[in-house]
Amino acid sequence: MNRKILSIVAFLFTFTIACGQVSPSQMNADGSGSWTSPLTVTQAISSQNGSTQTVEGYIVGQPTSTTTVVTSNFPNDYALALADTSTEPNTSKMIYVQIPSSFRTSFGLQNNPDLLGEKIKVTGSLTAYFSHPGLKSATSIELVEDEDPTDPPPTDPEDPVDPLPAFEEYYKDAEGKTGSALKAALHNIIDDHQTLSYDALWAALRVTDEDPANPNNVILLYTGRSQSKASNGGGANDWNREHVWAKSHGDFGTSRGPGTDLHHLRPTDASVNSSRSNLDFDNGGREHAEALGNYYDSDSWEPRDEVKGDVARMLFYMVVRYEGDSGEIDLELNELVNNGSAPLHGKMSVLLEWHEEDPVDAGEIRRNRIIFEDYQGNRNPFIDHPEFADMIW
Repeated sequence: MNRKILSIVAFLFTFTIACGQVSPSQMNADGSGSWTSPLTVTQAISSQNGSTQTVEGYIVGQPTSTTTVVTSNFPNDYALALADTSTEPNTSKMIYVQIPSSFRTSFGLQNNPDLLGEKIKVTGSLTAYFSHPGLKSATSIELVEDEDPTDPPPTDPEDPVDPLPAFEEYYKDAEGKTGSALKAALHNIIDDHQTLSYDALWAALRVTDEDPANPNNVILLYTGRSQSKASNGGGANDWNREHVWAKSHGDFGTSRGPGTDLHHLRPTDASVNSSRSNLDFDNGGREHAEALGNYYDSDSWEPRDEVKGDVARMLFYMVVRYEGDSGEIDLELNELVNNGSAPLHGKMSVLLEWHEEDPVDAGEIRRNRIIFEDYQGNRNPFIDHPEFADMIW
């Protein structure tokens, strides 16, 4: 009797598969979120609850905004997108993975473009990234071979690991911290540095903002125009020294310290700089006739999309670097515009959005390195670790 029942069950199972109602692959498609039974990307998208899970999927590109994933000319090694198929074009069916610094050498797409189409497993927190279903703070990332490993990656200290970038030692005192504790730790890391005189900034900006396609030119921040290094000055089409944190917000002028800190000084067209003046940053307004893609009104300035994140990260640096100790000014971000001469700049929520929408690019990385190695001896932490913004604010 038992054998008859088993035979019937086996027949019904086989018949169901044959009819196309259940496929063998579907029987094992969904996982539990463990290393040996990872979630699919579809499962991970529907499970954005902050829990730590393992997700398996194909690398389909690098996210650069909530709805954009690039598949070539990768700007950096900070993020990748996973899908359940290697040819998925729909970003709503992808999960965005933040790549921590320890994994960028091996899994960043700028360094490893051949990873496109490969399958990986990632363990991390199911948390929104780029305002999109995401996975952050990864603790394990591994390629999936023909025969999947059944155990997590080895953690034996003697096992070989990818070397961290040299500057990672720079941030060791910030490890494990979040919120105000992280902000304070980063301040203590970056506050000991030199600054140039205001006159010396001309020569420095010719180096930090050099056009990689033309060593005789600099790239202007708001217009994106490549212009002769020698054409600096006060004429309408000359380039001059723009304080991205408007120097009147705190009235620190051009004195050494915030007034000459290269991390927020950029070459800009002189007349465009005049239009921006000391406006706070926010969305909206009318398009600037000379700096297309930039918008402004009586109380705010919106830079072009390509540098929105640059602007945000420069201001994040300023509020961490200048905290009011050692007789220095205390700079802070707020949710207002029209901040006038107060040591405040807005708008914080918009800057955080821009930081997500316009990820760190190669120009910022290069600039950060040059300022650190050749001029000031300190770094912008939000270029090295974009995740610090979410961890603090």
